[in-house]
Amino acid sequence: MGRFKKNKKKNSRFKNKYLMKIVAGVDEVGRGSLIGPVYAAAVILNKSINKKLLKDSKSLTKTKREILSKYIKNNSEWAIGKASVKEIEKNNILQASLLAMKRAIIKLKKKPALVLIDGNKLPKIKNYNLKSIIKGDQKIPSISAASIIAKVTRDKMITNLGKKFKGYYWDQNYGYGTKQHLKAIKDLGITNQHRKTFSPINKISFT
Repeated sequence: MGRFKKNKKKNSRFKNKYLMKIVAGVDEVGRGSLIGPVYAAAVILNKSINKKLLKDSKSLTKTKREILSKYIKNNSEWAIGKASVKEIEKNNILQASLLAMKRAIIKLKKKPALVLIDGNKLPKIKNYNLKSIIKGDQKIPSISAASIIAKVTRDKMITNLGKKFKGYYWDQNYGYGTKQHLKAIKDLGITNQHRKTFSPINKISFT
């Protein structure tokens, strides 16, 4: 009985220590798109936020994401990072995604004691405690929040790009390889926003 109480007390101390930490959640968006930068968000949630509302951005409607993005921004410490098309082409999409995450993390005004990152890869940042969590956007509210902010921010940027590059319907496909987008590429050609190292872009002749 005494041993049980001792272990229970030890677990309680560990739990309290964890709860007192400033924890940030990080996620990226746009890895699979054929155009534009890859975005990442880092979020430290306020204690007052309703975590039950926070879900993976992919499971939410556009309207719901936009509403939640405003709610999260008003109830958290957050930052956005991105990596450009040139950086994606130079370093590959994985390294560019990690770079966007790094930029988001170091832009936070408060330095988190722990950073929880969606996936199984970690950016290289000195003097930060990082932990990767597979499917973290479905498990950790702060990562879910990061996925929402990152997607809403990038989608708005891509929509604005679509006004300049008409005929690609980026306000609908957000640069992903839909039939609609691939047909537009065939008919209209490649823009300077397309990632030329991505298939099928890299199979198209530029001469």
